[in-house]
Amino acid sequence: MLLQPHSAPSPTVPTERPLDIALVTETWPPEVNGVALSLARLAAGLHQRGHRLRLVRPRRTREDRAQVEPGFAELLVPGLPIPRYPELRMGLPVRARLERLWRAQRPDLVHIATEGPLGWSALRAACALDLPVCAEFRTNFHAYSSHYGIGWLRGTILRYLRWFHNRCDVTMVPTQAMCRDLAAEGFERLRVVARGVDTQRFDPRRRSAELRESWGAGPGDIVVLYVGRLAAEKNLDGLVEAWHAMQQGRAAQAPRLRLVLVGDGPLRDALPARLPGALFAGQRTGEDLARHYASGDLFLFPSLTETFGNVVPEALASGLPVVAFDMAAAAELLREGENGLRAPVANRAAFVAAARAAVADADALRRMGEAARRDALALDWDAVVRLAEDTMGVACAQSARGAHAHQPGRGPIRGWLRQVSGRRS
Repeated sequence: MLLQPHSAPSPTVPTERPLDIALVTETWPPEVNGVALSLARLAAGLHQRGHRLRLVRPRRTREDRAQVEPGFAELLVPGLPIPRYPELRMGLPVRARLERLWRAQRPDLVHIATEGPLGWSALRAACALDLPVCAEFRTNFHAYSSHYGIGWLRGTILRYLRWFHNRCDVTMVPTQAMCRDLAAEGFERLRVVARGVDTQRFDPRRRSAELRESWGAGPGDIVVLYVGRLAAEKNLDGLVEAWHAMQQGRAAQAPRLRLVLVGDGPLRDALPARLPGALFAGQRTGEDLARHYASGDLFLFPSLTETFGNVVPEALASGLPVVAFDMAAAAELLREGENGLRAPVANRAAFVAAARAAVADADALRRMGEAARRDALALDWDAVVRLAEDTMGVACAQSARGAHAHQPGRGPIRGWLRQVSGRRS
């Protein structure tokens, strides 16, 4: 069953009345990205706690069929491929359809996970019907813009995101730092709801000598791992520079280094020339992905555009120390020199130096890996689901009190489209 997480317990009903939740998203498994996977895990937890879910998402293919089971039903809407992300789809505007559906069968809450055309339609429909709205800020679209030649749109995108979220009763953000940053930009009614990790799936016991052998790595060799999209917004130039620095000047008796990249994306064909000898494992999921994590020894994460970075707790749970910039999940989960190393944000020289230091002492690397696993055991998904449940309750209470009057409006979308069209003409 798609909705059930790994090793799910039997459903239980929480003390409070179960909610009928309309969950709106433009990405959902089997799509492989942090938003889809963490949202599905959250939905599974809410379902287990007795809440009813009505999922609205774009149809992937003509053969795609809506899933229906007790307490869970899908509505599939038209969608289009996202530019430069052809494996993902964005939903088309369907406000009138959602209004008809929700007027006939009112949900207790509309939960919006993505701010694309489908999320925009859901927000306007919910506001028109005076339904409580809880949203999530999951992707730094304004930060991504500079990596795709539309940096001039950064301010416009940020204004749209602020307009969107300030018309919701509550917006969930994954870290305290993100909460502070968005509040400084004028975002309102923010609550921190972190992400959990499945410590049963991501477990050092899944380490595979056979898999390491296929990588050309012996028992004493150090496998450096990267998991993520092979795309410009992941700052892979930093990974390339760090890898070359890690290889330089190593003593003959030092453990051999191997680099393994798990994932796919637009830079896949260009990277082998810049990373000779690196192994490209492609996209991996489920138990196979967990085995890849556990068979590594160090995790490099050079991204500077994450709202959280699910791969960081996944690596920690798998027993891998992490080298990352001091932001998002890394800022909150890494203890310097204990379970990983952090570099100041955007300081590539410091990131490179941290990567070199991490592989300089194999014994220290092993100790950090053991600490990483211990720390990850505290990142319990059940606690995260309960906090999200509480946040949804806050959204319902605020709406009932009229603490935040919905202002649907048209927002800046038309102006944004005119600006894009003007640039193209």
